Amino acid sequence: METKELNFNGFKMNGFFGLFIHLIVLPALIYFGFITCVPTAIVAGILCIVWCIMFAGYMQLEPNEARAMVFFGKYKGTFKETGFFWVNPFLDKKKLSLRARNLDVEPIKVNDKIGNPVLIGLVLVWKLKDTYKAMFEIDSQTMASSAHTVTGNANQISIGNAVASRMNAFENFVKIQSDAALRQVAGQYAYDDNEADTEELTLRSGGEEINEQLEQKLNERLAMAGMEVVEARLNYLAYAPEIAAVMLRRQQASAIITAREKIVEGAVSMVKMALHKLSEEEIVELDEEKKAAMVSNLLVVLCADEAAQPIINAGTLNH
Repeated sequence: METKELNFNGFKMNGFFGLFIHLIVLPALIYFGFITCVPTAIVAGILCIVWCIMFAGYMQLEPNEARAMVFFGKYKGTFKETGFFWVNPFLDKKKLSLRARNLDVEPIKVNDKIGNPVLIGLVLVWKLKDTYKAMFEIDSQTMASSAHTVTGNANQISIGNAVASRMNAFENFVKIQSDAALRQVAGQYAYDDNEADTEELTLRSGGEEINEQLEQKLNERLAMAGMEVVEARLNYLAYAPEIAAVMLRRQQASAIITAREKIVEGAVSMVKMALHKLSEEEIVELDEEKKAAMVSNLLVVLCADEAAQPIINAGTLNH
């Protein structure tokens, strides 16, 4: 992903040293303030302005936090050093979080490759990669300001709430793009395999391949916003309610057919073994008609759903 982010190379100094200078200005301000003459009054006024302006230059950053530095509308770089600093007080220091965030996308209804409506949801982990794109390539600041207007006066919102609103705006962008990517990927595959092509990749059996494609599509869509998807996984997959009952009967029928195939295969093997044992050990001699009758009876007994009721023949083999 091509990055437009720059490192902040402007003036900065240790915040505690800035506090020390701040404290030195205060006694000088008091001293010149008590001298009643025009020059000292001008100096006192200048010191008062400097003392007040210096308050706006302090900032602190924790690990995985950043500040997008803007000087009267011009981007000056991104500040990522952790600690307590003093910078140009006229810089607008827009705080951002670089920490990973979870997003649980509620299941949405989409049509799979063969047109069946399915409910599909995902969970993903994302984080900011390029602070310039996140702040200036998408309209996140307007969305965050709109959220402030709803909750109250934007000028009275704390920095923490401003950051939360900005990150919520990013999350909303990720959510909308994840819905689009999910629809795109889900439309390329069938929910489950069919009799025509059992080797085809499906949503239910795709597993890691489907997740990798979903992650790739998401990263393509979020690259313009400077965001990166760390992991994306399907966490919900089901037929839509209107066809769920029909598809359940289809799955039950397929399961019954598969089970019947196994039962018949085993029954034929057992009949073959029985005839071979009878012939090999010369227990009884059976002609072709008797073998056919025996095979028929054994298959009925072995393949029946319920236990067969035996009929004891008290006569000879011919009656």
